[in-house]
Amino acid sequence: MTVKLFDRSWWQNDNSESQTQAAWVHRYRLWVAFYGNRPAIFGLVLIGLVLLGAIFAPWLATHDPVAQNLGQRLLPPSTGNWLGTDELGRDVYSRLLYGGRVTLGMVLAVVVLVAPVGLLIGCAAGYYRGAADVVLMRVTDVFLAFPRLILALAFVAAIHPGMTSAVIAIALTTWPPYARLARAETMAIRDTDYIAAARMTGASSFRIIIHHVMPLCFSSLIVRVTLDMSSIVIFAASLGFLGMGAQPPMAEWGTMISSARRFILEQWWVPLIPGLAILTVSLAFNLVGDGLRDALDSRQN
Repeated sequence: MTVKLFDRSWWQNDNSESQTQAAWVHRYRLWVAFYGNRPAIFGLVLIGLVLLGAIFAPWLATHDPVAQNLGQRLLPPSTGNWLGTDELGRDVYSRLLYGGRVTLGMVLAVVVLVAPVGLLIGCAAGYYRGAADVVLMRVTDVFLAFPRLILALAFVAAIHPGMTSAVIAIALTTWPPYARLARAETMAIRDTDYIAAARMTGASSFRIIIHHVMPLCFSSLIVRVTLDMSSIVIFAASLGFLGMGAQPPMAEWGTMISSARRFILEQWWVPLIPGLAILTVSLAFNLVGDGLRDALDSRQN
């Protein structure tokens, strides 16, 4: 059945005629619940604007983000440099746009690495239980026992400071909560009739986990990932601030604050602007995560 985009009754039909219609009706109701949360929509708009700025940075930037001009160092915001210049005369606005590419790229890379791994480990532990559960959860507890920033710094220092090392370090310290969440969800549904019916058809445990258990954990995982994106942004900026993330002259928000921190009293705009960018993106992800959590709860109730 084709999706009837302009038939409102089709989207609101409680008696769906097919699985396709039922799936689209659920998505529509989720969107309606989410759209009713104005702070969440505001956060979504902010994220969209930041993403557009990062994607189209080469066309939106007014200067080369790494070009130095010592004759124009530490200039205040003006028509020539919309957000001023830093200690090396580089345009802060252009570096902010390119820094968004680096920071959001690191966030995306961490989520792509962490979410599937944490989901698979948690679902396997909750489904098999017994020795597998004990081993997997004790490994998870080991990672949870260390402070995240300290563990990430130790890992990056042991390898080599840089974006790749920072992404791997953040991923290593971020996956345990997802595994815990997936395990709890799996243990709640492991003995349901739905899973028992799948076993009776002869499906293997691996197939049940992949095709039946993991999809039921997606809702909670999406909410947790969205809420965690704000902490990943701050985490990535913290590593950059400490010199363990993106390396100069690459534009990255944490690195920008680090290089300009000595000018915080006189030329306040240089460290303040990337700090506001981190605050804005973190707040936006939190608002969207809260909206998703409320929408999913309202759909399930």
